[in-house]
Amino acid sequence: MSYDMMVFEASVAPRDAAAFIAWFEKQAEWGENHEYDDPTVSSPALQGWFAEMAQDFPPMNGPLSNDDDDRAEVTDYSIGRQVIYGAFAYSVAERAHGRVQDLAEKHGVGFFDLSADEPAIVFPDGLVLIAE
Repeated sequence: MSYDMMVFEASVAPRDAAAFIAWFEKQAEWGENHEYDDPTVSSPALQGWFAEMAQDFPPMNGPLSNDDDDRAEVTDYSIGRQVIYGAFAYSVAERAHGRVQDLAEKHGVGFFDLSADEPAIVFPDGLVLIAE
């Protein structure tokens, strides 16, 4: 089990909860023609978010991973063009949640807290949708 959160390119994401979930499910099919462990495929804003996030929560796979790092902070990311999905260990979930949110705001990307009791979809302009 993991605590799952996603950041997304807000300029392309639907601003209606049902439409957003449909869009998210399409993104989570991971059907883009590239590997999903390299942040260079993402938008500049998502790359900026990832560069800072990886300092505290390094990737489990990909060009920035370190096989010798076995800390709980090591995170399984799936990196797409418009989304970055992170599966965080529960032991670091609270700290990760704060960091994901703070960096999403800083880099102007959206934030989707999939593991929350009421999953919130937060856009950089302050719009909050609750996924049902």
